[in-house]
Amino acid sequence: MPISDPCFTSFTQSINSYALPERFTFPFYYEPHPLCELAASQLQRHLTSQTDWQHNFGVEQDVIVGSNEKAIGKMFGVLLVQHSSGEIGYLSAFSGKVADSNHLPGFVPPVFDMLEEDGFFKTELAEITEINATIKLQQANPQLVELTTTLQTEIKSSQDQLEAQRQVMIEGRKSRKEQRSTADNKAQDGTQESQIALEQLIIQLSKESIKEKNTLRDLKIFWDENVNNIQHQLDRLNTELSQLKTTRKNLSNALQKKLFQQYKFLNTHGIEKDLNDIFKDTPNHIPPAGSGECAAPKLLQYAFAHELTPLALAEFWWGVAPKSEIRQHKKFYASCQSKCQPILGHMLEGIEMDENPLLINPAEGKDIEIIYEDEFMLIVNKPADFLSVPGKNIQDSVYTRIQQRYPNATGGLIVHRLDMATSGLMVLGLTKKAHKRLQKQFINRTVEKRYTALIDGVLTQNEGMITLPLRGDLYDRPRQLVCFEHGKPAETTYQVLKRNGERTKVHLYPKTGRTHQLRVHCAHHLGLNMPIMGDDLYGKKADRLHLHAGYLSLTHPMTKEPMEFNVEAEF
Repeated sequence: MPISDPCFTSFTQSINSYALPERFTFPFYYEPHPLCELAASQLQRHLTSQTDWQHNFGVEQDVIVGSNEKAIGKMFGVLLVQHSSGEIGYLSAFSGKVADSNHLPGFVPPVFDMLEEDGFFKTELAEITEINATIKLQQANPQLVELTTTLQTEIKSSQDQLEAQRQVMIEGRKSRKEQRSTADNKAQDGTQESQIALEQLIIQLSKESIKEKNTLRDLKIFWDENVNNIQHQLDRLNTELSQLKTTRKNLSNALQKKLFQQYKFLNTHGIEKDLNDIFKDTPNHIPPAGSGECAAPKLLQYAFAHELTPLALAEFWWGVAPKSEIRQHKKFYASCQSKCQPILGHMLEGIEMDENPLLINPAEGKDIEIIYEDEFMLIVNKPADFLSVPGKNIQDSVYTRIQQRYPNATGGLIVHRLDMATSGLMVLGLTKKAHKRLQKQFINRTVEKRYTALIDGVLTQNEGMITLPLRGDLYDRPRQLVCFEHGKPAETTYQVLKRNGERTKVHLYPKTGRTHQLRVHCAHHLGLNMPIMGDDLYGKKADRLHLHAGYLSLTHPMTKEPMEFNVEAEF
């Protein structure tokens, strides 16, 4: 008998040959279960063939057709579930809105529909929007601009005139001092006439001094009245603006809190928590914008509310990539950290999950090869999947291994870092002076570095330069974003070594050393648009990240001797 649940989708082919997941997916780092891949493939066919609604993903017949500004890609999710009847199927969801709607046939509904016509959100948002419009109108008031400009001009004029009068007084005092000195000398003859002349001069000079002081006082009074009058008019307008902004802030905070209260999430124990409760113990205490709108929490909420047993989860991107993020069409991605981790932490409480690979020491059983060693410095060849410095959960690293080997080293050891996934040459300073001098070479960019990478695709250009500014993704660390507004400058030169089938081997020369610079510059659609093989953050996971820091050229910190090191990549 067919299942009547409108969101439960049965597989269109037999799944008897597939083994069910033993544990639920660890959502923040995973390889999709084969049944999730099958469900995603079935959903993707539906996205291509359905005609119930229209949304410009920038996709035509499963292929990206361009970066049309109106095209908006979206994250979709599939949740493998078991119905109470025993049938295995899946639920589908999308993050945010699609086709300007929260509700589409066959997809689970939002946890809370803020777009409901008669809902409080639209009504209260309209009030805030009206205040916004008033604020913009007030800010554009010509009188506000005119008064601000006039005030600055008047203050400058008052400062100039008062300073000019002070200079007059300084010169006056100097002149009067000289006149008194001359008169005093003449009065030394003791004649009555010279004494009378001195007394008259003192009276005259005193009057001049008083007059100059009175002029300064009158100028201060004049300009204070002038400036205060303009300031009063300006304060009146700014007070109105400030009151409007305070009202807007209070209404926004109240609406936000009220909105977060509507997003209530269940878990396997039937315990329900809203966003305010879930995020109260996080560092910021406040849920980021869009919390609860991602596909994963929507899917789990529907499953728990309808007594469907969650078995496995997978999320994939469909459509053109956003301008700043790296998202590839049809590729699977982990759930985001800042918005989803607290929510899923609550929702998945008590569910047996796959082990968190981020807690497993990937350096176990690996050794660090020492390429060069003297009493001042080391050059080592770091293996792939080996931390440069101790991490939050794993202490084993190049730093701890070298510290154990050289317990009496006085330097800070680590001069620069490589990503955990990247293999290759690292420089370490064993003494304070050597460490400081080596660091200075890296800061001044006098060290030559060359990386070798295998990228996923055929690069037609033989060489070129990428200059995409980078910043951290505040909502999904440690990912990096391309950001032309707030990003730090980043420059990479590349040179093709070999094309082999669907892969290209390249040399990469980073002028700057931003976090994940080479990985983002390769993967981003404004860069090479081809991720490095094995890049589990910006591409597709493999046996390892095919990125190797193979060449270093620097100066010995003590002898000033030029040094070169070259270790070929093992891929």
